[in-house]
Amino acid sequence: MICQPTAISDDLCTLLHLPGWVTSARPETPEDVAFRSGAALNHLHLVLSDESVPHTLLRQRLALRVAEACVAYTGRVERAGELRDELAFLQPGDRPGPSGEIYKLWQRAVEREIGIGALNRALLEIGAEQIGAWLDAQVSRGAGQASPVGRAAAVLEAVIRDDPRAISAALLLADATLSQSLKWGHVVPLVSLKLKRTESKLTGDDLRLACHKAISVSVVEALREAADLTGRAAKLNAIAAQAACQGIGWGRCSVPVAGCHRTDHVNLIAIGPWPSPVL
Repeated sequence: MICQPTAISDDLCTLLHLPGWVTSARPETPEDVAFRSGAALNHLHLVLSDESVPHTLLRQRLALRVAEACVAYTGRVERAGELRDELAFLQPGDRPGPSGEIYKLWQRAVEREIGIGALNRALLEIGAEQIGAWLDAQVSRGAGQASPVGRAAAVLEAVIRDDPRAISAALLLADATLSQSLKWGHVVPLVSLKLKRTESKLTGDDLRLACHKAISVSVVEALREAADLTGRAAKLNAIAAQAACQGIGWGRCSVPVAGCHRTDHVNLIAIGPWPSPVL
């Protein structure tokens, strides 16, 4: 009898769903929680390595969800659609309100590759030196050799200890640390997506455990968003290919959706000979 080794599926439709054993079990020990969050992160890593996933759109959608949560931390109740519309309908020279500023922070945070300059661009009121000092907490507090989640928790704890009101900055730098530790080029909001405000004030092992739990839940939502966006992108690419074969004027319709630049939206929406809409 010859045993065939089990291969990791390279089917994106399969990868977009976490295995049942990761989501169905109810872990009781910290080791179980950490193991399952690690498995979830590894699964997400495989999905993010697929070029057909519209990465920019995925990060922007997660940023919107995180902004909604951070606004709730301040005591306001504004839904994702309201935050999106607040920035979308700003007139030249206008500034968004407090909630819109939070969303704008997260928009900037996920736009550029991880680095002190990019983080400073998102956290305009915090100097680059302070950001660097907080990021160094993962080393100075002995977390340099820890897991990516342990490093993220160390940075989160350092920021909250120095400035308890800087919740958005703490969450952003924690996610930046996690993403960089996993060799992801951009910030992917995971800790910030599901970590509760009361949990952000925890310390040590309690905070690490809370981060592991938050990440396990966040990955499920990130995969759900990735599946939705990938499906929409595939449909648009199919329509673009069909339109090109039929000789319909689509401009540069061959640009893939996965790249997801601003011009891609215009090219994909501009069906027919009429002028392209202004987005």
